[in-house]
Amino acid sequence: MIRAALVAAVAVSLLAGCGGGGTDGGTATLWVTRDEGRTMLLTRTVPAHESVLQALERSAKVSTRYGGHFVQAIDGLSGSIGSRHDWFYFVNGVEGDRGAADYRLRDGDVVWWDYRDWGRYGQRVPAVVGAFPEPFVHGYDGKVRMTIVLGPATPVVRRIARLVHAKTIAPEATTRVTGDINTLTIRPGGATSFTADWADDAVHVVYTGDPARLLRDPSLYRHRYRLP
Repeated sequence: MIRAALVAAVAVSLLAGCGGGGTDGGTATLWVTRDEGRTMLLTRTVPAHESVLQALERSAKVSTRYGGHFVQAIDGLSGSIGSRHDWFYFVNGVEGDRGAADYRLRDGDVVWWDYRDWGRYGQRVPAVVGAFPEPFVHGYDGKVRMTIVLGPATPVVRRIARLVHAKTIAPEATTRVTGDINTLTIRPGGATSFTADWADDAVHVVYTGDPARLLRDPSLYRHRYRLP
């Protein structure tokens, strides 16, 4: 159930479509990287009806543990307790919450495997910005949550709101959002930063800098966990 409490001086409604793909047909995108996306190892288009693990196995040599629920190595690059490195996956920028064999891809999904030092961020990184404008467009596990953009209702911000399928733009200072609603906060000016977090069963992304730059190239920060 979606719940929201919005207290705003001005709220600009937008016409936008939302919808999650089904599990039949279509394609998804597979990325394999290392070191928080710094090095691209593999990119493929894969069938959307497969599991995350099946999509990976059709594209690379994979070894698993724990009955196939844990990916140990991809193309010979193996996890290690000693070096604190392992493989982690995200779907549309949201960290996988189940074994890769148990998550079935949908049309338009972006599944991203990254080999990283889990001592740097810890073993959990709930959300990242590297698949933007996901997860706003295709959601997670077929659920596309309502999105609200917090920031000034300028023409550029309006266009960004349409890009992420937001239905509303509201001022950040006077707006409170509760419940499982995604937010994208736009703060024009200042040093560029781009961060994502997970709270209240939703993704909350904050972009500080030049909104026009983000609009010109939404893939500018692809394969990044966050900036800086």
